[in-house]
Amino acid sequence: MKTAIRFFTRSKKGNTKKLAGAVAKAIGAPAADVSVDLTEKVDRLFLINAMYAADVDKEVKEFLARNKDNIGEVVNMNTSASGASTLKAVRKETDKLGIKLSEKEFHCAASWIFINKGLPSDEDLGRAAEFAKAMII
Repeated sequence: MKTAIRFFTRSKKGNTKKLAGAVAKAIGAPAADVSVDLTEKVDRLFLINAMYAADVDKEVKEFLARNKDNIGEVVNMNTSASGASTLKAVRKETDKLGIKLSEKEFHCAASWIFINKGLPSDEDLGRAAEFAKAMII
């Protein structure tokens, strides 16, 4: 199964990038920012993103639109200060583009300003890694 990992973050804290790194290490695939397009078709794309103003960033939406023909299935993973999932926002985009979206997802709380200091924790990153490994079996 051919897999790819793409992430997007605006945060200087790097919470989403940490999540992407944990997934990359766990499944042995490199993680790249959504500015890096897919060069070939992948069976499964781990899309690691964050909640911004109750939605995903426009760069995530643009990445999906540019790469829709190279994506078999998207697996959503995200961080947010509220701990809320971006699955509905990602589903809105994948449905519009005709991309399959896994019903299984991973999300966890992340620090922002004074909220959730120290998150995601090493335990959260470990759970993300285990989730990703289970998704490629």
